[in-house]
Amino acid sequence: MMDLVFYNISQLVTVASGDSARAGSAMRDVGLLRDAAVGIKDGRIAYVGPSDGIDISDADRSISAMGKTVLPGLVDSHTHLVFAGAREEEFARRIAGATYAEIAASGGGINTTVKATRAASKVELTEYALHRLDSCLAFGATTVEIKSGYGLDFENEIKMLEVISELRDLHVVEIVPTFLGAHTIPFDYKDRREEYLRIVLEEMLPEVAARSLAEYCDVFVEKGAFTLEEAREIFTRARGLGLKVRVHADQITAGGGSELAASMRASSADHLDHISDAGIAQMKDAGTVATLLPGVSLFLGEPFPDARRLIEAGLPVAIATDANPGSCMSENMQLMMSLAALQMRMTMEEIIVASTINAAAALDRAATHGSIEVGKQADLLMFDTPNYQRILYHYGVNHLTTVVKNGRVVMERHYASA
Repeated sequence: MMDLVFYNISQLVTVASGDSARAGSAMRDVGLLRDAAVGIKDGRIAYVGPSDGIDISDADRSISAMGKTVLPGLVDSHTHLVFAGAREEEFARRIAGATYAEIAASGGGINTTVKATRAASKVELTEYALHRLDSCLAFGATTVEIKSGYGLDFENEIKMLEVISELRDLHVVEIVPTFLGAHTIPFDYKDRREEYLRIVLEEMLPEVAARSLAEYCDVFVEKGAFTLEEAREIFTRARGLGLKVRVHADQITAGGGSELAASMRASSADHLDHISDAGIAQMKDAGTVATLLPGVSLFLGEPFPDARRLIEAGLPVAIATDANPGSCMSENMQLMMSLAALQMRMTMEEIIVASTINAAAALDRAATHGSIEVGKQADLLMFDTPNYQRILYHYGVNHLTTVVKNGRVVMERHYASA
């Protein structure tokens, strides 16, 4: 007996890929089935095939998806959801003409968020983040990576990671924790750079690893943040302590972050607005996923990443929100997908792959997440659209009606037909 069955699905987008990301022309194959069904048992997918191949009477619950589209749950593989202190006043200043440098020089920018996050209690940070996770889920993200990086001292980085750990027990969205103590040199260590680096290496990382507070270590490799040499030292230490690696790379300049990511066998290198040809080649050889963040480009008014260049070079490309208070205040994965279509010259099929199986691969979860295949975790979305193209075409509207996480319906809505 099945626990749950979706049947008469007008379009079932399986993105069937086994346990690996898709690259190149393979990103245009979404494994489309029509008049299909999905059967779920014990939180796993037990049947994928034609509707007439499954007995809906032999199920605890069955849902007709006639006229609707079913996709795998979206994976948001890059966020900064735990923080205090919104920055709408800075946003208003910026759109009125102030530069980011001017705002930072007046004490704003990331320092605003760091001060507010340090001042906030764990209870407050948890409450804020739970609301943001509700928003992630409402737009279809069933698995979300969350970074620290707004504490920037021992006490508050650990506090942030403790909050992320607690969120894993409090919300249905599956959370992947990342340590980002090397986000930037904090204002109170401005003239003590070496001391802060020592704290990251000798105090933060050992505590994070000993308490299993993070799965990954991330570093912002960029002018004004951390150098290649500093990042390599941090990653080497993190690897030695059992943490995996992901990298903020080549966002503002072609600073060698993507090459470093490849050399460290990073799971993902993110941003990549200014990636070099060498970085592309080396990441491809290393199997590192290229994660692009179109919401940042929109929010900052910067050129969008050249997705076509990466895809045609054979890199597996993922899409994420980078939800954060400074450069992309949005948890809406569907919006990022539409931006990729409108501004990054990606096909609809490539975008779906980038938001599901490739994003799962960026979190080393392609074997269990990101596609609708027998044996995989049952994370599904049902949209009130007759085809998957409508989801991206009719943008700015949330067509999502049903979310299944681990085989359980965790959200249901009812809309008029799109």
